[in-house]
Amino acid sequence: MPDEVQGSEPVAPAPEPAAPSPEPAAPAPTPPSAPSSAPSSAPSSEPPPVQAPPTSPVPVPPAVPPVPPWPGSGPPPMPPVDRVYAAWQRRPETDYIFSFWSALGWSILTLGIYGFYVFYQLVRRMRDHNIRRVELFDGALAFAWEEAGRRGLQAELTPSFQRAEAHMAVLRRMREDFRDPVVWLLLMIVGTVVVAFGGSIVGIIAFVLLDKDLVRHDRSEVGVEYELSVIFGRFGQTVPAPDQRRVKGENNYAGRIVASVLSFGIYGLWWLYDQMAEPNRNFRENWPQEDALVAAVQALR
Repeated sequence: MPDEVQGSEPVAPAPEPAAPSPEPAAPAPTPPSAPSSAPSSAPSSEPPPVQAPPTSPVPVPPAVPPVPPWPGSGPPPMPPVDRVYAAWQRRPETDYIFSFWSALGWSILTLGIYGFYVFYQLVRRMRDHNIRRVELFDGALAFAWEEAGRRGLQAELTPSFQRAEAHMAVLRRMREDFRDPVVWLLLMIVGTVVVAFGGSIVGIIAFVLLDKDLVRHDRSEVGVEYELSVIFGRFGQTVPAPDQRRVKGENNYAGRIVASVLSFGIYGLWWLYDQMAEPNRNFRENWPQEDALVAAVQALR
């Protein structure tokens, strides 16, 4: 036996490698059980599984653009042709024709009561006639502008349309004047019953305003009628030009007031006759031009 080396510790033998542990065996598959024909005696206490909602996106219909609101306060306006016809057909409602002697006779027979109706009609017919003429001219100008566009004549006829629009601005402003016939009738009744000569004062004020209205109205509508005759003549349609000499001047209001006072109201009857006859003449001069204008629109539509 070999001698051991002094001063050295004994060397431990190297450990032997451990044997690998066996892997756990896979569980044997459980054979499916045969379906039982008998129902289960005890229901399961577990709730049924909740179906998950579908994950596919729901199709969204395309957005419909909102309809822009009508900018006006009422229904959309009628087409220009219909506006012309509607205004033309309203002529019997607005263009009231007076008979001076008939009105005077009924006023005498009714002890002046019929005179209030005469006064009401004097104010109403001038207001309504102007409104109707504005509607007629607006429709005719709008139709003519569209027709000029179809024919390629808008650039050529623009000066005529601009001049007509300047006259139309005057007629439109007249619609805003204080000409409510009911209010004026009430003023006449109160002035006649309550205040001495109050009815005469109201009548004189109304006569002055109505005469001024007729002068402004006649001057402006003559300008529009002339431009319409030029425009529709370019389309090959005959619309007669107005007679420029028909435009009346203002009455001598101071002279008429003095004459009425000095004649104790007798001259007021002549003034009343003028208030009836002059608008009557204006209306009758409008009618042939209106008829020709409607015929021209009918031929071009």
